[in-house]
Amino acid sequence: MKWKPILALLTLTAVAAGGFAWYSMAGSTDALADLQIGSEAPAFTLKDSTGKERSLSDFRGKFVVLEWFNEGCPFVKKHYESGNMQKLQGEYTGNDVVWLSINSSARWKQGHMTSESAAKTISEWNIKATSILFDHDGKVGKMYGAKTTPHMFVIDKEGKLIYRGAIDGKATTKSADVAGAENYVRVALDNTMAGKPVANASTRPYGCSVKY
Repeated sequence: MKWKPILALLTLTAVAAGGFAWYSMAGSTDALADLQIGSEAPAFTLKDSTGKERSLSDFRGKFVVLEWFNEGCPFVKKHYESGNMQKLQGEYTGNDVVWLSINSSARWKQGHMTSESAAKTISEWNIKATSILFDHDGKVGKMYGAKTTPHMFVIDKEGKLIYRGAIDGKATTKSADVAGAENYVRVALDNTMAGKPVANASTRPYGCSVKY
């Protein structure tokens, strides 16, 4: 029997199952939504890190930012260790924007959060999001087509999707690259708040694959 091809196949299977691929520019598109800009943002209800239920419909009439979050992902760490994400969160929640950070890492998968671990991370990282929401069965992430952490979505006051994609234009893990990058989320919010169409409303997300 020829064992080498079988062993190679088993090795590839083990790697895929173990999630050793550390990051992905887009992740798998299989069975994930492909939401169109201008379409109604899918409704959802999730529990936040304190156990309180949060529904997207609760925030009708406000701009909402959705940020797919995994504290173990180096691309996520880039934007938090540099203070970039907290700065955005603080600035825009101060302007009546709702910021929801969503954790879709399944149990036993890298980045999975509990109420206790979330509270610790919120404190240590000085996170200024409105809430961290738990989507551990992955239903909301797949409904939105969230492929990476971070993967960003911006929803307008009428509940329409106005931006989806990367947080910025530099797909690296280097904190030093934050300063020189165009921040697409900032542009989307500033454009729409000024009554202008959103420039570059759909971009290619980058980061670690969401650990469904």
